[in-house]
Amino acid sequence: MTEALRRTFASARSSRNFRLFLSGQFVSAIGTWMNFTASGWLVWRLTHSGAALGVNSALAFGPMLILGAWGGVLADRFNKRKILITTQSAYALLALVMATLIGTGAIELWMVYVLSVATGLVTAIDNPSRQSFYVEMVGEGDLTNAVSLNSAAFTGARVIGPAIAGIVIAAAGMAWCFGLDSVSYLFVLGALVAMRPKELHAQRRTTRDRGHMVAGLKYVWTTDNLRRPLVVLAVMFICVFQWQVLLPLLSELTFNAGAREFGLMSTAAGIGAFIGAITTAHGHRDPGMRRLGLFACLVGVSMLLVSVAPTLPLAMLTMVPVGFAAMCFMITGNTMLQTNAKPEARGRVMALYGIVFLGSTPFGAPLAGWLGQALGPRLEFALMGALAIGVGAVVLTLRRRAQEAQTVEDVVAAGGPAIAAR
Repeated sequence: MTEALRRTFASARSSRNFRLFLSGQFVSAIGTWMNFTASGWLVWRLTHSGAALGVNSALAFGPMLILGAWGGVLADRFNKRKILITTQSAYALLALVMATLIGTGAIELWMVYVLSVATGLVTAIDNPSRQSFYVEMVGEGDLTNAVSLNSAAFTGARVIGPAIAGIVIAAAGMAWCFGLDSVSYLFVLGALVAMRPKELHAQRRTTRDRGHMVAGLKYVWTTDNLRRPLVVLAVMFICVFQWQVLLPLLSELTFNAGAREFGLMSTAAGIGAFIGAITTAHGHRDPGMRRLGLFACLVGVSMLLVSVAPTLPLAMLTMVPVGFAAMCFMITGNTMLQTNAKPEARGRVMALYGIVFLGSTPFGAPLAGWLGQALGPRLEFALMGALAIGVGAVVLTLRRRAQEAQTVEDVVAAGGPAIAAR
């Protein structure tokens, strides 16, 4: 048991800077999930429109699609720790503004949309720096473990945050969710300020010459080990991972439930995601296309289970494997990109990851919200699940064919000298 725990928490044990960051992120992530849950419920209460939920998500993540690559250039060029201090401060201010608007009764839908766009602009700069900062805290050897532990902290907070949000909304109102989120950013800011810069693993930075953005795109597209997982991630994130938009609809339209039940469904998915992150942190196997394909299939199967759940308790139960499979899929893809990228381009590579992960929302979220209301959330869950299974099957089939072709080449290469001797 002791050895298992040491392996699971290897990066946190070896790096004080990462321990600080992980602790601050956990507290901040609780606030983030409270914000996310309250935002969805706020838009639903203002509009009772699934399409409006999708539009709000699109506005929050749309800037990542447009400016994410530029954010990657900044991450490769400047001090990532200083960038994160700036962006985390901006997040805190935006949450405080939202709390004030709701608390004074001035909130209107257009204000929610404006603040969502502002948050998206900050995310476009924050995400590439944060994703590529792990290697500076722990080094190359513990990178997979650090990504998994950070995901575990974020998803562990997801278990707590939505549940707290549901209780707070019912007892004190939505303004308190955003106010508490604003306060939570003080913890991650404190962690970033308390870090020891000399203990960071310095990474090679790019020059300030022009053309780095285009060069980064070309590098990813011409590198098989980066292009293939990125394409699979893009398809899944656009077409399948928008299921979170459907949860308010599933709660109210399918099961005639309210904010508390909506929060509990999100919490159930968070429990599964936390288990998935800890499981990945404990393992030592290198991520690859086979694992990516298998987890895509598992995402699909678990979503099909949600679509046929006859009662709310069973729907909550089936959200656990959805969260587990989704987290394992994301960590596998994330780690594949980070470990296969050269250090001076890691920020731009992770910016592309952020673009397909967050920037896919402007396309997928409005469509998911509209279809969820038009067809019903059950059927939409089933369609997304079937698509995920199809994607996973294609990945596994192509990988098997590639392995068979490589085996033939190896046999021919090994038999070449013997054939020549004859």
